[in-house]
Amino acid sequence: MNGTLYFSRNPNPRLAVAVARHLQSQVAFEWAAPLAPGQADKFRHLNPSLRLPILAEDGDTLWEADAIACRLSQWHGSDFWRVGADMPDMIRWISWTRDHFMQACDMVHFERGTKQRYNLGPVDQAVVAQGLSLFHASATVLETRLSQRPWLLASGLSYADFRMATFLPFNDVARLPLRDYPAVEAWHRRLMSLPAWADPFAGLSAPALPPVPA
Repeated sequence: MNGTLYFSRNPNPRLAVAVARHLQSQVAFEWAAPLAPGQADKFRHLNPSLRLPILAEDGDTLWEADAIACRLSQWHGSDFWRVGADMPDMIRWISWTRDHFMQACDMVHFERGTKQRYNLGPVDQAVVAQGLSLFHASATVLETRLSQRPWLLASGLSYADFRMATFLPFNDVARLPLRDYPAVEAWHRRLMSLPAWADPFAGLSAPALPPVPA
């Protein structure tokens, strides 16, 4: 198995690296910054949008974290990306989170985290309030689900759990009220007990994200 996974420490690239480490993929990990000055031409042929993560293999490339997770699972013959009877349920949660839980986390994290890291302007409190409202609505749905089982699928841990939790490792800056949802918080702790999820960059060369000013 040959391939190179281009990544950064941002949420979606982190997700792809976590999947690769969880599956013990023997890919080469290469930190990249396609949007940095002078870097675009090096990466445009790999992904025209210049976004990470990118998986390069056998002269071809694949981008988007979900597609990469699917491919890595194929490589390993793993059911982390379900292909049987559980696949519709997994896809349901992957699809749902993009418009609900993950979107809420992203809205708040962007204002409190990303904008502050990169000096993109003050926190827009109206956007934070909107994100928190969506967070509470979607976390209520998750709380019901996760109070009945340890993972999103009855059959156990799957990629749906990783995708749902994409932004939670950044909650030190987003400050989402996970404590209001005990089952969700417990699920988050279970994920953080997995070494590949807790620290996917262990042993890799990857500059730290800029700090968020106090």
